[in-house]
Amino acid sequence: MTLTWTTAARVLAQLRFDHRTVALILVLPCLLLGLVAWMFDGTPVLDQFGPVLVGLFPLVVMFLVTSVATLRERQSGTLERLMTTPLGKGDFVGGYALAFATLALVQALVVVGFATLVRMDVAGPMWLVIVVALLDAVLGSCLGLAASALARSEFQAVQMMPAIIFPQLITCGLLMPRGQMPQVLEWLSRAFPLTYAVEAMQDLAAGGEWVDVRGAVGVIVAFIVGAVVLGVATLRRRTP
Repeated sequence: MTLTWTTAARVLAQLRFDHRTVALILVLPCLLLGLVAWMFDGTPVLDQFGPVLVGLFPLVVMFLVTSVATLRERQSGTLERLMTTPLGKGDFVGGYALAFATLALVQALVVVGFATLVRMDVAGPMWLVIVVALLDAVLGSCLGLAASALARSEFQAVQMMPAIIFPQLITCGLLMPRGQMPQVLEWLSRAFPLTYAVEAMQDLAAGGEWVDVRGAVGVIVAFIVGAVVLGVATLRRRTP
């Protein structure tokens, strides 16, 4: 456990001086949410879709940042050197997950705070919105950790995002209610974690309480655990 915390501290120390990444994590979601609020000012669009975007933006951003950062560790040989120490794969993945979970917490607080500033009205409890946004960001990080094993360059890591995220966006219920989709697509949507993230945020926007979202939250947590296990199992010391 000590090695996990040490890895997390190292990652956070590196990111502290990476101002572009920090801006991508904290500023970009707020900027996009602000554009939506500006475009649909005076309409109920922000109240209806704002909570979904609050959960969606962190997932996408954290997926991208984590996958590229993990791949960079392999390409630079840092991971190979670390593996000659007592550091295990579980410590490395756990440390990265813990570091980005810390960033995800800050991101969730900043984004939800900004959403309140632009007058997004959520009928459900705001603390639950923060919890779901945090879990979505952690999910994005864990999926990024798992996806980085399939990429051999940073460009390929970026390419993994549309391959993994876009099919989920289409079938998660954001563009069309899942009940109106062809049955095959509705079944497929159940296998995607983004479906449950959107479902939880939609329920909160409509005034849902913990009892209404606990099932979706439980599925998101299960996907997080599964992505961490997959990341540990597929982690390679170096990119060929």
